[in-house]
Amino acid sequence: MNTRLLRFPALAPPRRTTWRLPLGALLPAGALVLAEVGVRSGLLAANLMPPPSEIARTLFYLADHGLAAHVWSSSARVLAGFAMGALLAMVLGAAVALDRRAAALLDPSFQALRAIPSLAWVPLLLLWFGIDETPKLVLIAIGAFFPVYMGVVSGMHGVDRKLVEVAQLYQLSRTALVRRVLVPAALPSLMTGLRNGLSLAWMFMVAAELIAASRGLGYLLSDGRETSRADIVIAAIVLLALLGKTSDSLMLALERHWLAWRDSYDNRETR
Repeated sequence: MNTRLLRFPALAPPRRTTWRLPLGALLPAGALVLAEVGVRSGLLAANLMPPPSEIARTLFYLADHGLAAHVWSSSARVLAGFAMGALLAMVLGAAVALDRRAAALLDPSFQALRAIPSLAWVPLLLLWFGIDETPKLVLIAIGAFFPVYMGVVSGMHGVDRKLVEVAQLYQLSRTALVRRVLVPAALPSLMTGLRNGLSLAWMFMVAAELIAASRGLGYLLSDGRETSRADIVIAAIVLLALLGKTSDSLMLALERHWLAWRDSYDNRETR
């Protein structure tokens, strides 16, 4: 046997696992460094813009004085309000997308209500429900409702007509058509609506906790403003940003899991 005809693939050296700073962390890290340098050099007023080191000390102080209870209260309100608003939006959005009479009856009113700012609802909800937890959850649900509703309606309206014709050719029932064609095809728009609704739920939560709340990140914001503690205000804003990013990352992971069947252009693993 002529051994010169044999070709063996070269063994690649084992890859070394190296830790890399995520690209998305460069901008926040740069902003922290610039803020620290700006305050230390006197370019920024320390009473209005505390240095990041001072904000970190404030966070450690708050962690020993009930910060976990504030975070849990806000997170629980967002979770409950988002669940209520998203569920109602999916039901009504599907009804509007599938029934022209429901669309003619409901959609004009929803489009008008969608333009109302969050703070405009606060006095009305106080008159209706008092200062208990109910107005807070209702306000968060309102914030989550409209993005999810728009995602469901636009997703189902944008389904390829050929898919529906094929389903009708196979004589699928209306229920099977919705379950096997319309919902999977509309899922990308629905997931986008859910992500937008979740982010708005966090925004509406701050407005909701201005309704006589004694616990939560919105309460910390109000308390920091009343006591002229800019470090507490910025610390609460940082926590809101971290919680919002964490919840959005979880929703993004769920989206990638449910939509793994898509053969789309954007198939990058990092974002």
